[in-house]
Amino acid sequence: MNKTVLITGASRGIGRAAAIAFAKENYRVVINYFRSVDSAQELLCALKAEGHRVMAVQADISKKEDVLRMIKEIKDVFGSVDILVNNAGISQQKLFTDTTEEDWDSLFDHNVKGCYYCSQAVLGDMIANQRGKIINISSIWGICGASCEAAYSASKAAVIGLTKALAKELGPSNIQVNCVAPGVIDTEMNRSLDEQTLHALCDQTPLCRLGSPEDIASAILFLADEKANFITGQVFSPNGGFLI
Repeated sequence: MNKTVLITGASRGIGRAAAIAFAKENYRVVINYFRSVDSAQELLCALKAEGHRVMAVQADISKKEDVLRMIKEIKDVFGSVDILVNNAGISQQKLFTDTTEEDWDSLFDHNVKGCYYCSQAVLGDMIANQRGKIINISSIWGICGASCEAAYSASKAAVIGLTKALAKELGPSNIQVNCVAPGVIDTEMNRSLDEQTLHALCDQTPLCRLGSPEDIASAILFLADEKANFITGQVFSPNGGFLI
């Protein structure tokens, strides 16, 4: 049976790579996007041209009404969501002393509350079906923290805590909840860093390179597979040895 995967923030970066990887494995893929309309539509058309079953839904995952509408649209086309990848999020580099309440709230709204809204929205069907997978995307900074990224690190640490708690709560319903905490990845989010900083990050990585979105997509795809049915509550961190 072909399963339906919803990937939030799937128009770019890790989410885009994951959408392509799932499509190639014959999943029904839902591309969620918010502002990146052109990128989402380009990906949608490319995957459809290859014969894949895919749809795109615009929704701000930090808004409950958007999430509920999105899930309804998905159910009307593909039925219930079998796999949820909570990938959408934002980052910010700022001294903690300069971080405003608005900065803090925005990071937690997108990085944590989005996971909360989307997970709650799909869990009714998952529990009724006694199967399902939720894969949350955190960051190595959620594990060890990063200077000048206190709010971002705190939000990503919250995602890890949510993952572990939900895994315990949903295990009796045969629902696996895991987390992928990428290292430094070559995505648009990190291209704002200057060349010197990127070189330094490569030097600190034993594999001597930044990760690719495809590296992370492979980890997500593995956790979604039935081969990973006995894995839950875990934090996978593909980081090239940056954090050991």
